[in-house]
Amino acid sequence: MKGKDLLSIGDLAPDDVWRIIDRAIEQKRQGASPILAGESLALLFEKPSLRTRVSFDIAMHQLGGHSVYIPQSEVGLGTRESISDVARTLSRYVNIIAARTFAHATVESLAEHATIPVINALSDREHPCQALGDLLTIYEKKAKLEGLTFAFIGDGNNVASSLLLASALAGANFRIASPKGYEISDEVENLGRRLARSNAQILLVEQPQAAVAGADVVYTDVWTSMGQEAEAKKRLGAFAGYQVTAELLSQAAKDVILMHPLPAHHDEEIAPGLIDSPQSVVFDQAENRLHVQKAILAELLQK
Repeated sequence: MKGKDLLSIGDLAPDDVWRIIDRAIEQKRQGASPILAGESLALLFEKPSLRTRVSFDIAMHQLGGHSVYIPQSEVGLGTRESISDVARTLSRYVNIIAARTFAHATVESLAEHATIPVINALSDREHPCQALGDLLTIYEKKAKLEGLTFAFIGDGNNVASSLLLASALAGANFRIASPKGYEISDEVENLGRRLARSNAQILLVEQPQAAVAGADVVYTDVWTSMGQEAEAKKRLGAFAGYQVTAELLSQAAKDVILMHPLPAHHDEEIAPGLIDSPQSVVFDQAENRLHVQKAILAELLQK
């Protein structure tokens, strides 16, 4: 993976996924060594963040490197200064870029013009770092990925898209229940089917119960993401009936785990208190963003 970009889970081969997971597990157990001493990471963010910003910042610090946070207010990415100029300038200063943007095209343009690796730290199309952290968490809890069934309840958004592709590469079945008009894109579904290993199945349904039945993992996310605030009222209506509740969770496997990438809107996509239930691994997910970020950085910089 040296010198490559991570813009999509589809950029990875199954061996890449497992190498990142194995490396993250090793670093988590044994502690990180300063293998990125002297290296620098630019955190180029159009969107605010808690987990993505802190996990990348601390990951770089634990690996002996340095990060610099660059918000949109300071750069004016694509307005005050062209994306290509920003990419070429940062390539002279730092060793790697993690970009959190509204449009996926922005991340693609950064990667096109940069001479250093670019990581998609979230775009409107995908959230690959989240999906890799999710696979790490599921593997820790289930001791395997192949043959498991993941059920995603809600919007076919960036998180769902990356998780579908990640599950396909891992040989896990993926089901998603979304209301009409909010399904996962045909492009992502078709790519997932091409990537699928071990006869992994992809199922798109409308009823949450059909997705959850017997599932090993139940996953949900907010109904209204950043940049969609004007649609909030419409979305609340469309997603009525898609809340993950204890009753819905009871239809999954007995040892089901509950996942959410955070931030959560309690009493919207998830019932109050459910994040603190015995089935929840939500804060293990959050922690694992740190460990998988360390593995991604080390892999892309080949250290």
